[in-house]
Amino acid sequence: MSKEEVTAYSALNDTRLLVIKVGSVLIRGEELDTVNKPWMESLAHDVAGLMEKGVKVVIVSSGGVALGRKALGISAEISPGSIRLDQKQAASAVGQYHMFNGYYNAFQKFGVTAAQVLLTMSETENRRMNLNARETLYTLLDKGIVPVINENDTVSTGEIRFGDNDRLSVRVAQMINADTVLLLSTTDGLYTANPDIDPEARHFSIVREIESKHVKMAGDAIPGLSTGGMKSKIEAAQSSTKAGINLIISKGTENHVIKSLLTDPKRKSTLFLAQKSDVSARIKWLQSHLRPRGILIIDEGAHDALKKGKSLLPVGVKKIEGHFQRGDAVEIRTQTGKKVGMGLSAYDVADAKQIIGKNSAEISGILGYSGRDVLVHRNDLVLGD
Repeated sequence: MSKEEVTAYSALNDTRLLVIKVGSVLIRGEELDTVNKPWMESLAHDVAGLMEKGVKVVIVSSGGVALGRKALGISAEISPGSIRLDQKQAASAVGQYHMFNGYYNAFQKFGVTAAQVLLTMSETENRRMNLNARETLYTLLDKGIVPVINENDTVSTGEIRFGDNDRLSVRVAQMINADTVLLLSTTDGLYTANPDIDPEARHFSIVREIESKHVKMAGDAIPGLSTGGMKSKIEAAQSSTKAGINLIISKGTENHVIKSLLTDPKRKSTLFLAQKSDVSARIKWLQSHLRPRGILIIDEGAHDALKKGKSLLPVGVKKIEGHFQRGDAVEIRTQTGKKVGMGLSAYDVADAKQIIGKNSAEISGILGYSGRDVLVHRNDLVLGD
């Protein structure tokens, strides 16, 4: 099917490796510490049907904090962003059991095993740990087991959290080279304005290229349970489509939503169309970094060289910020503050600071050993914001 003819319906039916993100509002039952059993069982039924057709499925689910509120005495009216970190982590420790137990029992009903996987950002930002996590997921999928992933809120800190599972679902999709990310929430996609407020708001069935106007249309999270909102979904879509992965936003409140999406071409949802991507898994991992360890500020000459496909030489670097080791991801910026791209540093920060502004021929004399001639090699570099 051509790019002009693709729809959310066709993209989903063509998907062989799917990441489904489930929002907190969808899985919580009538009581604060109970899951929505009928909904979970309908999702498990639909996923089991996909697996019978050879589709591999990963679920990224929110809900640990939402299901642990009652035990911690946290009102449902308090937004997640207003909960103290220690309370949120404790609530997650309680609620994570309720959430995964609900998934496990739902999938068991249809002869499918679910596996609990908890991730933190630091695990995906570290290349070796990223690969280890990827191999774990591949092993589970090859055995016909459905990974149910959540951020490990009990150990994550405010500085290194994904912040919401929209971003986590895209990171997982990038990790395993998925075809599509499906975000299930309380909305059926992107509108020109909030449809609950503006009856004239127009729905987007497809977004071929995300522009600034789409970002401006995004709203905030629903108070009470959700961490993300349409804004986080647009940001997730930007990362997903750049990596060559489709992202679909669909309303998921009714039972058997997956079956409906696969069988009803007229069902309302928004497809953010994947951009053509021929980059390696290593570069996709680099593109997806949320927290680079440092910043390299470069001059115009270095910027021009990078745009021509050259490596970043020490002579073109004016200033260094942050703390990083050799092989860590660093952000590259111009002296005006514009982000140029991301790369892997060939030196740790102490040595890098000694050689910036110097010619490559001087490196061995300055450091006392023969290192690389470049600060960031072109093969370890990806341009763009």
